[in-house]
Amino acid sequence: MFRVRKQVCCGWEYTGKNVTVAVLDTGISKHPDFGGRILAFSDFVNGRAGLYDDEGHGSHVSGILGGDGRLSGGKYRGIAPQCSLVVGKVLNGRGDGTIEHMVQGIEWVLRNRSLWNIRVLNISAGLGTHLGSERKKLLLSCVEEAWRQGLVVVAAAGNAGAGSGALSPIGNSDKMITVGCAGSGCPRGEKCPDGVPLSWEEGDGRRREADVTAPGTDVISCNSRVRRTFYGWQNAYTSKSGASMAAPVVAGAAALYLEKEPESPNYEIKHRILRSAADFGDPRREREWGLLNIDRMLHF
Repeated sequence: MFRVRKQVCCGWEYTGKNVTVAVLDTGISKHPDFGGRILAFSDFVNGRAGLYDDEGHGSHVSGILGGDGRLSGGKYRGIAPQCSLVVGKVLNGRGDGTIEHMVQGIEWVLRNRSLWNIRVLNISAGLGTHLGSERKKLLLSCVEEAWRQGLVVVAAAGNAGAGSGALSPIGNSDKMITVGCAGSGCPRGEKCPDGVPLSWEEGDGRRREADVTAPGTDVISCNSRVRRTFYGWQNAYTSKSGASMAAPVVAGAAALYLEKEPESPNYEIKHRILRSAADFGDPRREREWGLLNIDRMLHF
């Protein structure tokens, strides 16, 4: 995370304090880096009570977003280390999920938006690419309703691989911020090093691109298998790669801006993130996307 924060020029004067971010993923563990900032947890897969993450993806994503890095002396702290977290488990222990569980999770977030002052929603789940049109429409309408109700919705572009041209159906809307993986942080043509597409072909032949990119390769963040032993905390952190890791970097940036300007609407935040991104200098790009630059976003 130290490398990621440096690549996106993350400022140190804001921490996401007093901003709540919802994360829909595989759950969240009782990792010390989250402190007492997890306001609520709901399990839509197994119906269990109490915090848990049987896959590890959700804890890693939440750590990128809001871990305070206490077990690493701050080295692996997240982008918004003092934000509050609301977590819904919508993916199972294999990292798979259904439209129904995702919709339930989004509706739960919206019902409790005012109660927990939720301002940002992070979705790093792909849910596959071969969905029927009606199921895809249901999912997108639910996500777009979250945007209409004022949430900054951040979604991963997808991890289906370079050859598939596939985007997560969740990211297929203009009413959100879709995030691609920038690999090491340096533009490398049409694909990032770990094969996550930064652009793709729609079914009708139209070309789309991620709104913005962020580092997502070999990101070190919270490990759900952390344990305390006689010798101290063990297995506190682990490395993962993909657009799933890039999305919470952008969600964390949104939380930082909301700490600075708490009355800002979601469309203004999206505008600032896109306009302040570092230009890749490629005239073929039709949209103003590039690498996230947090300092520029906060101060331009």
